[in-house]
Amino acid sequence: MARRFALTWWTQISSSTTLRVGRLVKAHGLKGAFKLELYTDSPKLRFVEGATLQLQVPESSPWFGKTVTVQELRWYNTMPVLFLKECEDRTVADTLVKAILLVDVSNDEITNEEDAWFDHQLVGLRVIRDAVDIGVVTRVDHLPSQDLLAVETDGGEVLVPFVKAIVPVVDMKNRSLTITPPLGLFEELAEPDVSGNEEEEA
Repeated sequence: MARRFALTWWTQISSSTTLRVGRLVKAHGLKGAFKLELYTDSPKLRFVEGATLQLQVPESSPWFGKTVTVQELRWYNTMPVLFLKECEDRTVADTLVKAILLVDVSNDEITNEEDAWFDHQLVGLRVIRDAVDIGVVTRVDHLPSQDLLAVETDGGEVLVPFVKAIVPVVDMKNRSLTITPPLGLFEELAEPDVSGNEEEEA
């Protein structure tokens, strides 16, 4: 899954693109299953039986640096429930709660989705404001609430929220994106002119 506006499904790790496909919300039942929060539009593809998933967990976790294997993805009404081969009971499952599930894809993979891009496609784009080039995208930061484009300008780095209202146009053909930032994002707000408003002291 590639980047859409204002979503946090993936991140760039080393030379490959790593997709965030889900989060283990909490243990479900006694057989080691998990309620799953999906970060992908293709759960049947990402959670096919036998698929290997990387884990994003704290370094202090016993699961740090390990992978897990999909046993089965079930649906209870509209809720996805994930079974992993490494988790045979609830006690083990409790140690994995809140883990982020990751899969790798090649940076050469091309997305055909509308308004969806990988990090490496966005980095290097010219940034245009009011028909003037003002900088270049140097990286993409992924925060829980939204993604930010780091734009290097003559005045330094500016972090631009990657949302449709502020970045309405991404033009891959011309390697540019157009921004309509709120006042103050790229410049200091002008100080109000208070001259003549202050009364002289007697």
